[in-house]
Amino acid sequence: GLHPLDEWFGELFEQAADRPDDHDGLYPAAAAEARALLAHPTADVVLHGDLHHGNVLDFGERGWLAIDSKPLHGDPAFDLLNILCNPDAAVALRPGRLERTAGVIAAESGLDERALLRWALAWTALSAAWSERSGEDAPIAIGVGQRVRTLLGVRPLT
Repeated sequence: GLHPLDEWFGELFEQAADRPDDHDGLYPAAAAEARALLAHPTADVVLHGDLHHGNVLDFGERGWLAIDSKPLHGDPAFDLLNILCNPDAAVALRPGRLERTAGVIAAESGLDERALLRWALAWTALSAAWSERSGEDAPIAIGVGQRVRTLLGVRPLT
């Protein structure tokens, strides 16, 4: 069956409790945003869960298809944010790119830009938590997350 997004965010909530001071308090700040967003979704839809440039492929006659979906449901804004950390650090962390991309996503999806940025803060911290809990660094997710936090004016909670 499909899993709700609040289950998907479990590792972020754990990371916020276990490592509240990491990255200038990124995890607790993002966890607070995630909890608020999860409590009041704008809609509840089936989600891809890992939508980015590497998971949308041209299958010739079958057309462009999304692969590697996750069994999730929740707020539609969640599925639009992985693009902010892709395809690599040079692109994702380019000055002004976050603001431009978030503006395009908001305009094309009809979703509120501030809500998208709040989801982006939650998503980037979740991505960083997954990476760090598996022993990897997460410079792109952390870098984008810090920029989103600055745009939103979200201060560290620690």
